Amino acid sequence: MTADTTAAGRQNWRFYLQEKVLVIFLLGFSAGLPFPLVYSTVTAWLNDAGIEKSTIGAFAWVGFAYAFKVLWSPFVDRLPIPLLTAQLGRRRAWLLLSQSLVVASLLFMSQLDPAAAIGIFAITTICVAVASATQDLALDAYRIESAGDELQAPLAAAYQYGYRIAMLVGGAGALFFADFISWGFAYKAMAIFMGVGLLTTLFCKERKATVASEGPIFEGGFARWFVESIIGPFKEFLQRYGKFAVTILAFIAVFRISDYVLGILANPFYLDVGFTKSEVAAVAKLYGLWVALFGIGGGGWAVVRFGQSRSLVAAATLIAATNLFFAILAYTGPEIWALTLTISFDNFAQGFAGTVFIAYLSSLTNISFTATQYALFNFFSIFVGKSIAGFSGFVQESIGWVGFFLYAAAIGIPSIVLSIIVVRHQDTEHGE
Repeated sequence: MTADTTAAGRQNWRFYLQEKVLVIFLLGFSAGLPFPLVYSTVTAWLNDAGIEKSTIGAFAWVGFAYAFKVLWSPFVDRLPIPLLTAQLGRRRAWLLLSQSLVVASLLFMSQLDPAAAIGIFAITTICVAVASATQDLALDAYRIESAGDELQAPLAAAYQYGYRIAMLVGGAGALFFADFISWGFAYKAMAIFMGVGLLTTLFCKERKATVASEGPIFEGGFARWFVESIIGPFKEFLQRYGKFAVTILAFIAVFRISDYVLGILANPFYLDVGFTKSEVAAVAKLYGLWVALFGIGGGGWAVVRFGQSRSLVAAATLIAATNLFFAILAYTGPEIWALTLTISFDNFAQGFAGTVFIAYLSSLTNISFTATQYALFNFFSIFVGKSIAGFSGFVQESIGWVGFFLYAAAIGIPSIVLSIIVVRHQDTEHGE
């Protein structure tokens, strides 16, 4: 197939509806469903159960399972699962196992009363989060290995579409079930929705990937396995990019830092300005979802149409610049048109940047260590940003809302600068 033919194919809408893209959309739904159930939705359940706020706040730490999944990523990369791996392949086997554990944990969780057994409830919540994070590891590897670079942007967009829709189901959907029936029923219903992922895993196909070594997990001894499976992925990345690997990791760490710094205080800001909860729900949540979905598609289209380099710089710039709209909103007060404008730019930027960033991280991985290397990049992206975001409240109290949003925009400047450095290096390497 010639380059012209490939380019023409990308302009055809059928290019974005290939079986591989649809599979990733459905698996993305399965990946996105558990996250609100162990983060925002579960806090509403705890509040209804009369749990004190200090305990509810501690449940936020459950989310670190998604950052620290890098610790067990080598096992997902290399450890075969008895019976399942032989029948399904190494990625689908881990997908099926992790999805089954999510379902089992949600069903068990639905039987608990947090007011009567908060310890067991907390442990079960952690089990859901760990199983969900493991599913993410297997899915990231499956997605990257299922197609070549030319399809990674559409796959990233499909993943985000499924993920965002699932978060709406696990958030608003679960609250609806809890409000009209019960929390136990809500979590049972979410376990049933996980069937989307289970069925997709059972019927999808797995592309055979090249691995660094085959055979039993500890063949040649534990020391050899440790070097090949844990040290190997990091060593390979450093060897491939040399000293520039440090710059790449720094860029990954700060890419979404501006978004994390602002995001933690977005809802308190809306309420402080004077918007009602229903106005925030209607504009920031429901309308914002559709804008984000539009941005996700825009990011996939931009990478295919203009290339990864231009799209990456544009994404970094958008994330930082949208903070300025929040500063304007702080001046206008509770005007719906101003909130709509702010949400439009912010959610489009988040969706656009998410697709572009996922496609970029996917391009950095070596197929021999897909899960481990992608988890490493994900760790840098999440841990650094959320750690700094923890100080957002102190900054806001010191300099006010307008100053805080200017600070959030300014903290995104290093991301823009590093994006230019990274893409110039990338283009030079490729002779562009």
